[in-house]
Amino acid sequence: MIPRYTRPQMGAIWSEENRYRHWLAVEVAACEVLAEMGVIPEDAVTAIKSKANFSVERIQEIEKEVKHDVIAFTTSVAEFVGPESRYVHYGLTSSDVVDTALALQLKAASGLLIEGLNGLLGALKKRAYEHKMTVMIGRTHGIHAEPTTLGLKITVWYEEARRNLRRLQQAVETVSVGKISGAVGTFAHLDPQVEEAVCRKLGLQFDPVSTQIVQRDRHAEFMAALAITAASLEKIALEVRGLQRTEVREVEEYFAPGQKGSSAMPHKRNPVTCEQICGLARLVRSNLQAALENIALWHERDISHSSVERVILPDSAILLDYLLAKTTQLIEKMFVYPQRMLENLNLMKGLVFSGQLLLDLTKKGVTREEAYYWVQRNSMRVWANEGEFHKLVLADEDIARYLSQAEIERTFDLKHQLRHVDYIYQRVYES
Repeated sequence: MIPRYTRPQMGAIWSEENRYRHWLAVEVAACEVLAEMGVIPEDAVTAIKSKANFSVERIQEIEKEVKHDVIAFTTSVAEFVGPESRYVHYGLTSSDVVDTALALQLKAASGLLIEGLNGLLGALKKRAYEHKMTVMIGRTHGIHAEPTTLGLKITVWYEEARRNLRRLQQAVETVSVGKISGAVGTFAHLDPQVEEAVCRKLGLQFDPVSTQIVQRDRHAEFMAALAITAASLEKIALEVRGLQRTEVREVEEYFAPGQKGSSAMPHKRNPVTCEQICGLARLVRSNLQAALENIALWHERDISHSSVERVILPDSAILLDYLLAKTTQLIEKMFVYPQRMLENLNLMKGLVFSGQLLLDLTKKGVTREEAYYWVQRNSMRVWANEGEFHKLVLADEDIARYLSQAEIERTFDLKHQLRHVDYIYQRVYES
């Protein structure tokens, strides 16, 4: 079910009224081109352009009888236009109109999605610089690994969002094609130049070769771009959820004054926005499967893809628009707890520097295997609550033969661990 919130512009793109409006734009563009080429009279096009319209209610009424939406549409248009309507849909097949108009809808929807992605990029960049050196523990397998910063974590999301933007822009280019090639793509009734001129007039590319339809690998690529973007948004929300757990509590999604988290437990502050993002992203990804299955159709076309696309394309575009807005709000308003991050960083009493100690010992000529043994035996004592790693290392006679106290202090220096943060930022934000 589509969320109640969506930008009015995005909802309007997929309205029934707007779908027919795009069909009419294709029909009128075709008439204009045919008149320019001398195929139909100029005065007929003048009349068509001045009178052409439709009634959604009338289309629905006619469709109940004829069981064909395009015929119902052209019949309604003919009732407005009058005798000149004999030139409307001249030489066209239904998919010439439907697929070309769909490209216009996808192009318009993509403009809003690109706008949403750019908004998210702005929010991510702002928070990344705000927390460039907000130190926290990095985790692999859910276990403390080595120090990082919240800014670097957000920068990873930023760079991924940039890739999603490029993917979407490429997918829009791929799907923004029209076709006026007839029932099996052979231009049996109109010249190829008609297709080229109509598409230019509508701001689309023309499909170099088609059957009765534009091939659905194009739409699958578009859906893949949406699905990958949704997965990236879920990745962000999932990370915030993980860091919001009571035992971690390093960041937290915004909790408004007066907001309530549980009907039974007044203390609860649940990551409901994050969970909503994660849940709805699954829907967008599941729609990709249907888009992939739309690629293989019988011969020059069948109609199995049509009913599917009437669900997955508007739903996915509307859902992703919503998810982009929610994720942007999540990032902009996210609470950050730096002190808690430092407490968690120190939770394992210095074990996060074990990798640096291993390298420092090997630089002094100790074999990797022996150095690993020395470092690990002290690490395991920390896991067993037998002391702090730093103090145990200083007291280790084997290690002391190779590293001075000053060198060990450098091993445990956070600034040394994070000395390349500035350079990483240059690579991402100044490239």
